[in-house]
Amino acid sequence: MKGRRLALGLAVALIVLALDQASKVWVLHGLGIAARGPLVLLPVLNFVLVWNRGVTFGMLNGLGAWASPALVFGALVIVAALGLWLSRAENALVAGALGAIAGGAVGNIIDRLRFGAVVDFIQAHIGRFSWYVFNVADSAIVCGVAILLLEGLRRRPDAKNLAGIGNGR
Repeated sequence: MKGRRLALGLAVALIVLALDQASKVWVLHGLGIAARGPLVLLPVLNFVLVWNRGVTFGMLNGLGAWASPALVFGALVIVAALGLWLSRAENALVAGALGAIAGGAVGNIIDRLRFGAVVDFIQAHIGRFSWYVFNVADSAIVCGVAILLLEGLRRRPDAKNLAGIGNGR
């Protein structure tokens, strides 16, 4: 069973990585939005090219030349920790979520190594209110974290863990 969960997590990571990198190649070379500007897809969705030198949602964006190597190193440490957690994943949902996070992180690491910044291009907005520009990797990371949080909230403690709680002991 553990082997299946590990295989599932790795498969999800590879799928997320492939989709992320393919979408970035398409945006950079197929659509050509760098040259022609934003592409309006829907009244609430645009493709617009943003080079994110910071972390998620552009945080830490102005830290200078040392930021990219430091962020790559930090992301590699996180991916290694996710791999260890994946090897111990208690169910398929957790394994898939960990795979999504790891695959997204590796996709953004590849961008930093290739370009010195992450390629972001999806802009969701309502009128003048615009959410941060993001990419497929960012979406996978956020969804994976949300699944882990919901899974953690959903779990019920074992009866063994409840022994002695609330009975005066």
